Amino acid sequence: MNIYKLTLLAFLAALAVVGRIMLSSIPNVQPVTSVIIISGIFLGPVAGIILAFLITFLSNMVLGTGLWTIWQILSWGLIGVMSGILGKTMKQIPFYLILILAVFSGYLYGFIVSLTNYQITGHGFWAYYIAGLPFDTYHAIGNAVIMLLLYPTVSFIFQNYIQKHLNTN
Repeated sequence: MNIYKLTLLAFLAALAVVGRIMLSSIPNVQPVTSVIIISGIFLGPVAGIILAFLITFLSNMVLGTGLWTIWQILSWGLIGVMSGILGKTMKQIPFYLILILAVFSGYLYGFIVSLTNYQITGHGFWAYYIAGLPFDTYHAIGNAVIMLLLYPTVSFIFQNYIQKHLNTN
């Protein structure tokens, strides 16, 4: 990992942390998942995992931390790995597939983070998860909207950045 990639990861982490804090008044709508997906696609699964850890740790220092932090890191890390594998296996990814991944990731994140309740109580997982589905839907829709807004510009910037500074692929 070179200095250019580290700088880019630090910038993306800062962008996602600030975005998450700024949008914290809107339930489950935040740019973290979309930033991790885009980064995973262009920079690989390791970058997705690094961002998942950094963003969760830093933003939870402001928003609050607890047992759920572990599950947030795991869920966003898994999303980073999935998008990284997608980016490594497909050279040209159709945008509709990226949107589907963004929507699916909202529900996957909610499912994994709901495991916190099971970890604490030992029961009631399905009731807890079903009660949280509306919030997972907000997350999924938020991911799609943020992806629609960010991806065209950010992907262009990433492609130029990768060609100039990173020797990946």
